[in-house]
Amino acid sequence: MKSDRQASSSTSSKNNNDKVHIFGIRHHGSGSARSLCQALEQLQPDAILIEAPPDAQSLLPFVIREEMHPPVAILIYASDRPENSVYYPFAIFSPEWQAIRYGLERGIPIKFMDLPQAHRLAIKEKEQTEVNPESIETESATSSQEDTKPNPETIPAFNLNLYRRDPLGWLAEAAGFSDGERWWEYMVEHRRDSHELFAAILEAMTALREELDAAEDLAENMADLLLEQLREAYMRQTIRAAITEGKEQIAVVCGAWHAPALVNLPPAKNDAAILKGLPKVKVEATWIPWTYGRLAIASGYGAGVVSPGWYDHLWHNFHHSSSQVAIRWITRVARLLRTKDIDASSASVIEAVRLAEALSAMRDRPLAGLPELNEAIQSVLCFGDPLPMQFIHQELIVGDRMGKVPEDTPMVPLQQDLIRQQKRLRLKPDTKTLELDLRSANDLERSHLLYRLALLNIPWGRTQYSTSKGTFKEPWQLQWEPEFAVRLVEAGVWGQTLIEAATDFTRHQANEAKDLPTLTKLVDKVLLANLGDAASYLMVRLQAEAAIAADISHLMQAVPPLANLLRYGNVRQIDTNIVAQVMDGLITRICVGLPVACASLNDEAAAAMYELAIAVNRAILLLQNSEYAEAWNGVLSQLADQSGLHGLLAGCCCRLLLDAGVFTANDVETRMGLFLSLANEPSQAAAWVEGLLKGSGLVLLHDDRLWQVLDNWVTKLSTDTFDLVLPLLRRTFATFPAPERRQMGERVKRNQSNQITVSSDSNFSNLDIARADAILPAIAQLLGIKLGIKL
Repeated sequence: MKSDRQASSSTSSKNNNDKVHIFGIRHHGSGSARSLCQALEQLQPDAILIEAPPDAQSLLPFVIREEMHPPVAILIYASDRPENSVYYPFAIFSPEWQAIRYGLERGIPIKFMDLPQAHRLAIKEKEQTEVNPESIETESATSSQEDTKPNPETIPAFNLNLYRRDPLGWLAEAAGFSDGERWWEYMVEHRRDSHELFAAILEAMTALREELDAAEDLAENMADLLLEQLREAYMRQTIRAAITEGKEQIAVVCGAWHAPALVNLPPAKNDAAILKGLPKVKVEATWIPWTYGRLAIASGYGAGVVSPGWYDHLWHNFHHSSSQVAIRWITRVARLLRTKDIDASSASVIEAVRLAEALSAMRDRPLAGLPELNEAIQSVLCFGDPLPMQFIHQELIVGDRMGKVPEDTPMVPLQQDLIRQQKRLRLKPDTKTLELDLRSANDLERSHLLYRLALLNIPWGRTQYSTSKGTFKEPWQLQWEPEFAVRLVEAGVWGQTLIEAATDFTRHQANEAKDLPTLTKLVDKVLLANLGDAASYLMVRLQAEAAIAADISHLMQAVPPLANLLRYGNVRQIDTNIVAQVMDGLITRICVGLPVACASLNDEAAAAMYELAIAVNRAILLLQNSEYAEAWNGVLSQLADQSGLHGLLAGCCCRLLLDAGVFTANDVETRMGLFLSLANEPSQAAAWVEGLLKGSGLVLLHDDRLWQVLDNWVTKLSTDTFDLVLPLLRRTFATFPAPERRQMGERVKRNQSNQITVSSDSNFSNLDIARADAILPAIAQLLGIKLGIKL
């Protein structure tokens, strides 16, 4: 045992107290985790201190549960403000995760030693309320004596602005690397032995901190500097407490950056002074599932890893040779390409491995790293095409793995209710495409669940476009995001079950709604979520808002979504009686107020009203309600003949009435002739044509009279007027499908040919044959021919 402990001194950074061994690691570094495991085996510690918030100390036993599968994260949030939260994610290759498992499996005491989030979240709240962060320092300084102020010689300081810009970049630049990430991966993550690793890390970080300390401007970074001093002071206090407890071999696992600050312990009173009087809030902590995609984002550790899938591969294949690591990775890439219908032969895999190893040898790398593998894969397997590299990056380099936590993990009641429903409906929080059959009771309840979560701003699923002609198929794209756990906590203030929370939150939104369209959209969501109580409340609000709404456009916006509910509500077993009552009032008010609302509109307002009129007409056709259709057609007839109406709307009314069979072709021809007369402005005439024909020109192709009226109007336009209206006409005809435009072009050519023929015939139809015969002898003499020969 003694020899093992002596050996450990060469791989760890010893504190000035021989009982403390500092292991500076990189958060989420597979090489750091592997080296740490070896170092802990050599050291055989009797206490392990880990850089993590003590607020989550009670969650440690869950780590070794069989149901716990990383990646997972510790979620810590303020009890009264759940949105004030922070995550501490862990992957299987995270050094902290391996240290926790090592200690729990051997019964070694483990303590989290970072500054509690109860203090950090309180400081954050103060910053958000624009309280001067220096007040914390002032309070601490005034409450202590002059001789207890932190000593800048004993508490290291550094420039956090440079730290956040990747301070390892300095070392990387000196070593010829593009960034600190690549340097660390080459120097640490790819190492095959851990000998002297942590001592070397400490030496590098000490030199770097000293360099930054010399360039630091304390006045500019006081708030950030104080936070780092608070964290490191708390870490040192935790180390002192472990020594006081009589621990002989204390393993301290912290970020490499903090290691130099923990080696030499200053007088305890200095750290106690700086930690005195800190603000505090009540916090809660729990485990939540995490994903490799989210692991690539900076978190509570202030660190992320850009390629978690690759690090997972390194962790699980380290016992293989460097060649096998590359072979297994490129084999996985080849399998992925084959699933995407891209050829990836075994010979190509071999060539890609050889190329990657050659590149690593040229660059003096111990093994082929991700850059070399990516270059080889793109060159050999992707034939130089960068596009396949995108899904290789998404599915392998980053990865789509999602963790799991035990069901008895501390949760708010709302989250517990969601888990129960997920289990009952057999709906796991996975990323997948799901097509629900609303005729099935189970699928219908699944749909209700997804819509209820969406109401609570938890979009676990998003509806997709369906190619099915029926209304009972509902495709969804499901993707659970880790931050939904925080939103569930936030939504817990509205109720302890999903139905209760969604209902109360909907009522709150209804009370906050200021216009009719907002309420209508909310009604649509509520009915899809099958929230009967909330729907009844919304209908009361909708009726009240519709009764006082003065804007006809708002009333018209409310019609289409309600019409969809009335038409298709039976599939979802929705009570449509209350919707029908609201629809009756909306249609009546629209038909009464529309003529006034359409008066004196400019081009922009007329275009907006055109879209609303088309939408309302489509909704009324969908409902197949004769009373609605009669009232609507009546107001359209009134608008078609309304003096001063914008041409776009007048033409639109004529087209809708023609399609409905209310107007005949003669009626449209008459109004077209009036609107296209020279007495009207050409721009309004062109707008009328656009309103009549927009979207489809079949009416022109099948009605010769309308074609002729339009043709006559165009041919009579002056050159200047034609240049003015041409862009308007071109915009209208551009909305026609290509086959319709082609048929129109053929008809124009055909009409031109007919006109030439008719013109030729008409030149001879009025000749006086007798007078023509009288001059034939003279013409014959001039031409030198005999009269017996016919011309």
